[in-house]
Amino acid sequence: MRCDYFDAGACQSCTLMGQPYAAQLAEKQASVAATLSAHVAGQAWAEAVPSRESHFRNKAKLVIGGSKAAPTVGILDAAGHGIDLRGCGLYEPGLATVVESLPALLADAGLTPYDVPTRQGELKHVLLTHSPDGELMARVVLRSPGQRRRVTGLVDAVRARADLPRLRVASINLQPAHAAVLEGPEEELLTDEATLPMRVGEVILHLGTRSFFQTNTAVATALYGQVAAWVADLAPSAVWDLYCGVGGFAVHVAAPGRAVTGVEVSAEAVRGARCSRADLGADTAAGLRFVAADATDHALAAPPQDRPDLVVVNPPRRGLGETLSRWLDSSGIPHVVYSSCASATLAEDLARMPAYRVRRARMFDMFPQTRHHEVAVLLSRR
Repeated sequence: MRCDYFDAGACQSCTLMGQPYAAQLAEKQASVAATLSAHVAGQAWAEAVPSRESHFRNKAKLVIGGSKAAPTVGILDAAGHGIDLRGCGLYEPGLATVVESLPALLADAGLTPYDVPTRQGELKHVLLTHSPDGELMARVVLRSPGQRRRVTGLVDAVRARADLPRLRVASINLQPAHAAVLEGPEEELLTDEATLPMRVGEVILHLGTRSFFQTNTAVATALYGQVAAWVADLAPSAVWDLYCGVGGFAVHVAAPGRAVTGVEVSAEAVRGARCSRADLGADTAAGLRFVAADATDHALAAPPQDRPDLVVVNPPRRGLGETLSRWLDSSGIPHVVYSSCASATLAEDLARMPAYRVRRARMFDMFPQTRHHEVAVLLSRR
């Protein structure tokens, strides 16, 4: 893949841009395997799951710069001025159309971009998520609530465009601080619909405005499918999905006669997960429940007789940490599936769990053109 923005030095986010994709994938696999070499034997690795080289991103996190008449959508330079990246080749086709159209829509709405050097203006970011069924979630991040009328006008303008994906969910997020923070604590929903359905294989997940979902829908589908296959082979009677988010792993491993508990600290994500549960067949959904709680607190509070046969964990980049990883090591739970976006912290957690050995491992190229990765491992007691 070639990128004019990268070649011109305007954006260097894709650090592997210009390298042949096969070489990228091989280098990434080798790097992840080297990081985990103390814990994962060579024969445990399955072939890496590749991605499309371009047009794979289902979300756009756009910094708004420039002026009211000529806004930019993309990133900021070192001086805090906007760099327009509306033609970025990473976005899915429907999402790319929205990003291309956004500067003109923002100008028509009369929203003034926030200028970092002078600390003036209102519009900070636009956060977009695009679904496989061609629907859109749009979150407009403002400095203060005074521009609500202009944002509702923007929502109406997007909905009036037949060439754009259907805008299903829209919101205003307030981020008043002068800080490099993407969003603030206050969110106002502007639409009747509160969640964006994301079709992942045969499953539909429901994303709220603050819900996390993988950036690459096709590779996320492969990740969920691989974990579901590992779990199916083991046929556990009870499963926990810790850090479950909107329930991706929990919904995929749910089965008639199996008790599955998803645990997530975000109440909004749990509401989305319960919507996903409602879409399942009655027999599959019967044993599936979701709890709004801290993953570590939930694990430590459960009496030994309530521990499951298998735990799926999908923690943030910082990993499980010492308390939860050491608890798992001493828990007696037969199997753990660990999905990680940072092999370095995965290696740290595996070092704290010597009671387990890695039986299976696979790298998923969720982020082509960069060194970022997703890796999943299946652990069993020695």
